[in-house]
Amino acid sequence: MERLGLFGGSFDPIHLGHLLVAQAAREELKLDRIFFILAAQSPFKPESKPTPAIERLKMLRLALVGILWAEVDEQEIQRGGVSYTIDTVRHYANRFSGAKLFYLIGTDHVAQLPKWREANEIAKLSEFLIIPRPGEAQSQIPAPFRGEFLKGFPLGVSSSQIRARVKADLPVNLLVPPPVAEVIRNNRLYL
Repeated sequence: MERLGLFGGSFDPIHLGHLLVAQAAREELKLDRIFFILAAQSPFKPESKPTPAIERLKMLRLALVGILWAEVDEQEIQRGGVSYTIDTVRHYANRFSGAKLFYLIGTDHVAQLPKWREANEIAKLSEFLIIPRPGEAQSQIPAPFRGEFLKGFPLGVSSSQIRARVKADLPVNLLVPPPVAEVIRNNRLYL
C-alpha cells in the first residue's frame, strides 16, 4: 500500500522548516511521496493577499529540485478561489484509491480541525501528521480525527517572519534554500 503525504500551504515563501518537516514525515512514517499543495486562498485567512501564485510556484519548484520523493501539486491554484482541504483530499483518495493518505498540519491547526469544511469526511479519508513548533504544547487530536505528532526537526521559523525580515532588509539566505533567496531578491518580493 502506497503511503502518501499531503502538505498544503501558501508556502509564501517555502523555507527550510517546511523541508525539514517533510523529511521528518517521510522518515518517521515511511512515506513514499510527499505532495506540496500550493493553496490559492486560505479559508481561515480571507483578508490575506498571498504573493502571486506564479512566484510561489517558482520558489516551490526550485526548493524541491533534486528531492525525488517530493512533488509540486498545482490543483488548488488551478481551481482558484478559496482552497478547501476536502476537495484536495477527495482528489487524492480517487487518484490513489489504494493509498494511505497523511495530511501534514501545524500544531496551531489541531484545535481548528472540527471547523474545517466537511471535517468528518476528511477524518475518514486521511490521517493527520502534526508538525511540532518550538514552545508549543501538544494538544489532543479531536475526535473523529486520527493522527500523530512528528518528532521531526522543530525549527522556529515561519514564512511571516521571513517576509518581515525581507521588508526590514535583513538576510534570509540561511532560512530558505539558496534559489528561493535569489527569487525573493531578484523579484523584490515582500518589500
